[in-house]
Amino acid sequence: MNNMKAFLAKIFAKYIVNKEQKWIKHPFETQDSILKELIVAAKNTTFGKDHHFDQINTYEDFKNHVPVNDYEGLKHYFDEVIAGKVDVLWPGKPLYLAKTSGTTSGAKYIPLTKESVPTHINSARNALLHYIHETNNSSFVNGKMIFLQGSPILEDKNGLKVGRLSGISAHFVPNYLQKNRLPSYETNVIEDWETKVDKVVDETVKANMTLISGIPPWLIMYFERLIKVSGKENVQSIFKDLQLMVTGGVNYEPYREKVNQLIGRKIDCIQTYPASEGFIAYQDTQKSDDLLLLLNNGIFYEFIPVEEFFDEKPTRISIKDVEIGKDYVLILNTNAGLWGYNIGDTVRFTSTKPYKIVVSGRIKHYTSAFGEHVIGHEVEQALQKTIEKCPASVNEFTVAPQVNPIDGLPYHEWLIEFDHKPQNMSEFNRELDIQMRLQNPYYDDLITGNILRSLIISVVEKDGFQHYMKSIGKLGGQNKVPRLSNNRDIADEFHQLNLIQKN
Repeated sequence: MNNMKAFLAKIFAKYIVNKEQKWIKHPFETQDSILKELIVAAKNTTFGKDHHFDQINTYEDFKNHVPVNDYEGLKHYFDEVIAGKVDVLWPGKPLYLAKTSGTTSGAKYIPLTKESVPTHINSARNALLHYIHETNNSSFVNGKMIFLQGSPILEDKNGLKVGRLSGISAHFVPNYLQKNRLPSYETNVIEDWETKVDKVVDETVKANMTLISGIPPWLIMYFERLIKVSGKENVQSIFKDLQLMVTGGVNYEPYREKVNQLIGRKIDCIQTYPASEGFIAYQDTQKSDDLLLLLNNGIFYEFIPVEEFFDEKPTRISIKDVEIGKDYVLILNTNAGLWGYNIGDTVRFTSTKPYKIVVSGRIKHYTSAFGEHVIGHEVEQALQKTIEKCPASVNEFTVAPQVNPIDGLPYHEWLIEFDHKPQNMSEFNRELDIQMRLQNPYYDDLITGNILRSLIISVVEKDGFQHYMKSIGKLGGQNKVPRLSNNRDIADEFHQLNLIQKN
C-alpha cells in the first residue's frame, strides 16, 4: 500500500507540474485574465460600486479608480464584512475570517472566500508535488509528517468562522495525509506555545518522522527540545528517515546552518510564501532558493518601487514592467475581496522567465533614522556574508538605530543571539559593518561622512529572543521578531529585561 501511495504521488506530481506550465509560459495573458475576472465578479459589490468597476476596462482604468490601501484604509469595508453584511468586498459572505495581529486598531480579520480557500490548499500541495517531480523522491509520503498549526478550534463572529490561517488550513488536510499527520488534534488545540511544543516532542520523539513543517525559529526550538528529551546527539539520530522540511514566514537562509547543525546533516527544504491575504509564491526547485510567483492564483499583483512608496504619487506597475534586482512593495487584488492592498512586504525579482522573487523585507520594518532606508534583505545578506568570512552560528537577530548615544556618534545596534560566537568578535563586528556598507550605499555615505559610526553588536543571552517574545505574549505560532526597527522600542526592551550579555 505504501509503495502504491508513493507511486501515485509521482504520477500526480507530473500531471500538476505540466499543467502549471500553461500559465507559467503566458504570464501577461494570465494576469490580464485574472484582473478581468476579479473586476467582473466584484462589479456589483459595495466596493465595486463605490469605485466604478463598471467603468474599468484596462489596468490604467483600474489604477485611476482603485487607490492603494492597507488594512486601515479598507477598515470600514472589513467592518461591514465582519458585521455579517453580504456583497461588500466580494459577492456573498466569506467562508472564514483569518485573524492576524499587527495594526493600530488591534486584530485584523482577513476574508477567505469559497474562491480563495482552494488556492491556499492547492498551492501548499503543489509545492510538494514540484519537489516530488524534480527529485523523484516521494517516499516521505509514507512516514509521519508534522504540520504544526494554530488551534483548529474556530470562533463564531456574526455567523462567520474565525481563526488563525494555519488553524483554518488544518480542516483541509487531505484524507490521504490524515493518518500520517502529527501532532494530534488534542495537542494542536493547546494555546500555550511552550506546553504545546513539549507535547509535540512527546508525541513525535519515537515516531518515524519524514517531513517537518514550521517557521525556522519554531523548528530550532522543537529540534533543541527533541535532542534534550531524547538524549541523542542530533535529530537524524532520532528521525533516521527525515527527508524534507517545509518552511515559510521568514527567509530561511539565516537559519539554514543552525537547522542543519541540529539535524546533523544538510536536508532538503521547500520555502513557501503563504499569507492570510493569499498564497503568493513557493520554491519550485531545489537548485535555487528563489520563489515562483503564483500568477494564476486568484491574485492580480501590482508593484511600487520601494524608494517611491512614500511619495505622493508613486509609480504603480503590473508584472509587465518589473525589473530584476529592484525592490518593490507588493500590492494585492484578490478573489477574497482585497483591492489595492498593501500587504506590507517588499519583494525583489530574481527572474522573469519564469517570474521568481525573494522576499526582501517589510516596508514597515526598516531602519532609516538617518535616511539610509536599510531593508531586511540587506541585513540578512550582510550577516550571511560576514559568517562566511568569520565563522559563527546565529540563532536570531534584530537591528535598531541608536540616535542619541551617551557619547560619540549615532550608530546601528545589532542585537544578535549566537549559538556559536565568532573567535574574534571585534573582527566579526568590523566585517559586518563592511558588508553593510557594500549592501547599502546610503549607509556607506553616512559612515564616510561621519554622520554615523560603525555598527555595534550587543550579544543577546541564550534563548533571549524566546524570553522577549514570551514577555510580549507572542511566543510561537507565526510570530517573529522584526529584523529591523526604526525606533528603540524592541532594543530598549531587551536591555530593560537584562537580555544583553555584559561585556
